[in-house]
Amino acid sequence: MNSTNRTVVVTGIGATTPLGGDSASTWEGLLAGRSGVAALEDERFADLPVRIAASAAVDPSEILPRPVARKLDRSAQFALIAAREAWADAGFTGAAGAEENAGAVRPERLGAVIASGIGGVTTLLDQYDVLKEKGVRRVSPHTVPMLMPNSPSANVGLEVGARAGVHTPVSACASGAEAIGYAVEMIRTGRADVVVAGGTEAAIHPLPIAAFGNMMAMSKDNDDPQGASRPYDASRNGFVLGEGAGVVVLESAEHAAARNAKVYCEVLGQGISADSHHITQPEPEGRGIADALRNLLDSTDLKPSEVAHINAHATSTPLGDVAEIKALRKVFGDDVDHMAVSATKSMTGHLLGGAGGVETVATVLALYHRTAPPTINIGNLDPEVDADVVRGEARPLPEGTIAALNNSFGFGGHNVVLAFRTV
Repeated sequence: MNSTNRTVVVTGIGATTPLGGDSASTWEGLLAGRSGVAALEDERFADLPVRIAASAAVDPSEILPRPVARKLDRSAQFALIAAREAWADAGFTGAAGAEENAGAVRPERLGAVIASGIGGVTTLLDQYDVLKEKGVRRVSPHTVPMLMPNSPSANVGLEVGARAGVHTPVSACASGAEAIGYAVEMIRTGRADVVVAGGTEAAIHPLPIAAFGNMMAMSKDNDDPQGASRPYDASRNGFVLGEGAGVVVLESAEHAAARNAKVYCEVLGQGISADSHHITQPEPEGRGIADALRNLLDSTDLKPSEVAHINAHATSTPLGDVAEIKALRKVFGDDVDHMAVSATKSMTGHLLGGAGGVETVATVLALYHRTAPPTINIGNLDPEVDADVVRGEARPLPEGTIAALNNSFGFGGHNVVLAFRTV
């Protein structure tokens, strides 16, 4: 099939996050303005300068059978749980080609793109401890397939029977969004009809937390866990690490219509750029982000006047939050005034490579329900944040045709902007 520029729609969503073990409970938590951040009680964290995180609300061990879970890194466990929910939500009941699907999707026309910014870091570190403390014979034979960054994508691909391609973009905290953008192109260029896409991360471990803490990237407000992630607040002092996964099922509009699938929204496309500024710091004026936004406008029919909602990257870091707002103003000008901006990391923490996946689920639901989630913990709005930030409580979005953006940026200067529109 050589068709190009096909319309892409979202037909399924799934998530497991610090707010809930599925997309419905996560969405409920977002609308309620509930924080998923808590103190880390494990003694391994006792001597660290950062002792808070947004752990998953439902542990994978409560959902996955032990024989399955023991062969998967925690990041792959999250991905599999979210993918299963999204797959079922899209109306599929088994792997592609299975009898129960009655030919609903052909394996050779199905792809999977699941990203992780770090991959199986907990497996790597834990198995190294086993090697040191118990010897070589006790190292799990499953270690390599568990720690591979492509393990979540590979296992999701095996679960659904994807044969059009299984991929793993790695671009730090932009990874999940880049995975969804890649999936859009797989469909748009005719390589697949259906793609399961998203992001996952599981890095709540003493070493990553110590490293991020020593970079001065994380909040050390250990005495106030639920108030520590405060994007746009004048006193913000770093992000809070979260874990989980968010997955969507993307489909060509023709394929979705042929099987009478529920459609959440249209995926307009993506804008991508790189800062080429610093390995960890954002370009302070938002020039690279602005380039990604312009790329989005140049490659789609999106009009700034359509954008009613933005799920901002907004990690609660002093430089990053302001750079993003500056970029929006550079490209959209006065149109920013009618864009309701939500910073959902104030509730979920920062899921790194999983952020783009979870926040895409939130963006899709915001359009579908025409409701923008609130940003919590803003006691004193930074005067440099020149935008309409949704605070206090969720806000209704306008009727008619509207669009929404999901912004994701990562260490290395990766910038990805995804755009969605109501149908």
